[in-house]
Amino acid sequence: MTFTDKPKGLQQSLDQESLLQRMIKQIRRSLDLQEILTTTVSEVRLFLGADRVKVYRFNADGSGEVIAESIYEQRLPSLLGLRFPVDDIPEAAREMFVLVGQRSIVDVANEKIGLSPLHSEETSKRLETNIHYRQVDPCHIQYLKAMGVQSSLVIPILHSDLQEQSAKPQLWGLLVAHYSQPREILKRELKVLQEVTDEVAIAIAQSNLLTQALAKQEREATINRVTTLLHKLPTIQLQRALEEIITGFGGVGGRLYIEQNQELYTSGDQPKLPYELENSVIEQHLIWQNWIAECNPGNIWTIANLYEEPRLRVLALGFRFTQIRGLMVIPLHFREQFLGVLSIFRPEFKTEILWAGRCEENQRQLLPQLSFELWREQKRGQAAYWKPEEISLAQALCEHFSMAIQQQLMYKQVQSLNANLELQVQEQTAELEKSLLLTKVLKQVTEDIRRTLDFQTTLQSIVHEVRPLLNSDRVLIFELKSNSVIVEEINGNWQSVLGLYAPAECLPEEYTALSFQSRIQAINNVSTAILSDCHREFLQSLQVQANLIVPINIGMELWGLLIAHQCETPRNWQDAEIDLLQQLADQAAIAIQQALLYEQTCHAETEARNQAMQLEHTLHELQQTQARLVQTEKMSGLGQLVAGVAHEINNPVNFIYGNLCHASNYIEQLLEILRLYQLHYPHPHSEISAAIKVSDFEFLVEDLPKIITSMQVGSDRIRSIVLSLRNFSRLDEAENKRVDIHEGIDNTLLILQHNLKANADFPGIQVIKDYGNIPPVECYAGQMNQVFMNILSNAIDALRMGTRDKENNSYSIPTIQISTKISVDNSRLLIRINDNGTGMTEEVKKRIFDPFYTTKPVGKGTGLGLAISYQIIVEKHGGIMDCISEPGKGTEFWIEIPVKPPAKRVN
Repeated sequence: MTFTDKPKGLQQSLDQESLLQRMIKQIRRSLDLQEILTTTVSEVRLFLGADRVKVYRFNADGSGEVIAESIYEQRLPSLLGLRFPVDDIPEAAREMFVLVGQRSIVDVANEKIGLSPLHSEETSKRLETNIHYRQVDPCHIQYLKAMGVQSSLVIPILHSDLQEQSAKPQLWGLLVAHYSQPREILKRELKVLQEVTDEVAIAIAQSNLLTQALAKQEREATINRVTTLLHKLPTIQLQRALEEIITGFGGVGGRLYIEQNQELYTSGDQPKLPYELENSVIEQHLIWQNWIAECNPGNIWTIANLYEEPRLRVLALGFRFTQIRGLMVIPLHFREQFLGVLSIFRPEFKTEILWAGRCEENQRQLLPQLSFELWREQKRGQAAYWKPEEISLAQALCEHFSMAIQQQLMYKQVQSLNANLELQVQEQTAELEKSLLLTKVLKQVTEDIRRTLDFQTTLQSIVHEVRPLLNSDRVLIFELKSNSVIVEEINGNWQSVLGLYAPAECLPEEYTALSFQSRIQAINNVSTAILSDCHREFLQSLQVQANLIVPINIGMELWGLLIAHQCETPRNWQDAEIDLLQQLADQAAIAIQQALLYEQTCHAETEARNQAMQLEHTLHELQQTQARLVQTEKMSGLGQLVAGVAHEINNPVNFIYGNLCHASNYIEQLLEILRLYQLHYPHPHSEISAAIKVSDFEFLVEDLPKIITSMQVGSDRIRSIVLSLRNFSRLDEAENKRVDIHEGIDNTLLILQHNLKANADFPGIQVIKDYGNIPPVECYAGQMNQVFMNILSNAIDALRMGTRDKENNSYSIPTIQISTKISVDNSRLLIRINDNGTGMTEEVKKRIFDPFYTTKPVGKGTGLGLAISYQIIVEKHGGIMDCISEPGKGTEFWIEIPVKPPAKRVN
């Protein structure tokens, strides 16, 4: 396969555009990745006229698989669904695909490979498409010949995580085109294929985001269903909750064992211990109990293959007649108390891999693949690993089960006491009623919280329900991240603390311990409690006489604090109130987590939807930045050159200018002495008379003062030019300052004076100034001079092209008119610069402010002057710049800037 850029007509360009449009439309219309890839290979094959186009995806183990394919009339065999070993594509080649986005073009007949890097290895800048050929590995040639391929084109598909802006791109797969005959590739085709590959990469990222969002939604649904079952008092449905969890984790069985009453709930496949192991209940076996004792509260055990776990080597005998392979063990605790254990069983599975031919591993590096005949490899007893998101789900469910079991145990304990003594029955009945009442209130609060997924509404609902429940004066939520109060609910005329920041210098050690240990803190009386003076004064400034603080934990991390304030009198906080507030804090954590997850999902969806717009905006900014850098560098160099020349000329000119007056005086004195000599010695020596006659002494005496006067005028002219050059460069005026705009225009005209003068071929340009009475303008003076230079240079070029009137066959005098005017309210300055040149067509006028657009011959213009001028006026000064022109009627540039720039907004 060779590489060329020979054009093949307009139809091919239309086909390229059509392919891109169809691909972009398909990607935006569908979120099904397989459908997008199938359409991609079909469209690319038609576009290239290839015999086979495939999408080759890399697996986690490094092997590859063909997941999409399009073949023309069965010229080449199908590879769809076939797996290829890791060594088929060397690691060095994969690294090059990622580092420089390298594309490969293989010419099998000439045994050469062409490499086309997208980025320079030295500067990492994007390069023009250029193919460098070298000899290819003979093993690779034999490999392609065995596939019946004579030409091959490979383009890498790179994938980046849209949620991680700093994440490096990864090699996701390859877009491959195969030909049974040699084939040439055009530069335009290669460029189009790269753009198609970029669109496929975007589709992959969007598909991954959708998959993650759906998985999160399913996990949240599982939590909601289980929570409803566990808090459905008075009968907590542990059995149904267990079944829901097994379904949510894709398990084949599970167990819930409650330690206190040795109660066991089971569902699905179950282990059965042999009789020689003494106890048929696995949770009561000593080995199991010792294993569970090693687990701290909040930790979860996950085992992909229980037969590989050394500590379960004996108990694994009970699973050998089941399909159970994976195991998740969730110890349940309530306030450091061990309640029981929840176990989820995951089944083993078998896999079948369709390999493209069978190859011995020890010969893989010596011989190429000679046969691609389908070979089925089957593996049994495979075990799936537990994912991090599954462990997070288990941690969330662990809290609900612990709370539900604790409530059930309390309920049963009350029933047991009621059966013994009538007094205990009465006392426990009152406690039970109170517990049921609090549970109902808790349920109501939970329902109110979960009616919305809006974060702020959720938090406000929490404090709104908690305050009347505790009958406190103020309830608030303190967020650790912002170190401030974000919501509150007040009863009475107590002061608001919303938005209040906690003073870090006054935080007591108790607060620090609370942050790290997530423990409850109750202060019954602020005046007598052991607090630092600064902390006590801070609480008293908030009118707090007693407070109760419980942590809000999201997973294993402390998110914030739920705080109740008693402002009227001190208060002894009861255990039931502390327990209730803790349960509400747990429910608040769940609601906050759900709201945050929903908010993250919405943000991810919005980010994916705006990705294309951001890319387009970035490209536009890149073009503007490139134009700005080129012109800025050019004008900076010009300004430094002008300033340097002005500085170098200034010193000798000042020397000449400063000494001319003295020279004139000296000459006058000498001439006066000569006249005295003539007066007193009317008959000089003959030799002196001859010298006077030869030198034409009378003419010398008359002309010498004129020469001195001419030199004085010339030095004045040079000094004014030097001053204009220095003012035009304005290297010391990079910031905003008040300047005389007329001075900048005059300096620019002085620099361009040589282009305004007449010569044998040009009658010269007449400049007409109509300056208004304007105040000093606050602006970037050097950049404004740059604008005047660009506009006046273009006007001079237009006038030099000729202003001949074709109708009456006469010539008009080339003229440039410059006028300035202040607005009625003295807030804006209007500058108009027009010429009587040839004018512009409407098509040209629409594009004059585009970067790199020029109507001048090659080498005469860069197309950046007016683009940079537009940015200086509109973006830098907040003004308006417009052009009015018609063919044959000249051109006028309209510039309007504020006299004083508007104040910058401070966010």
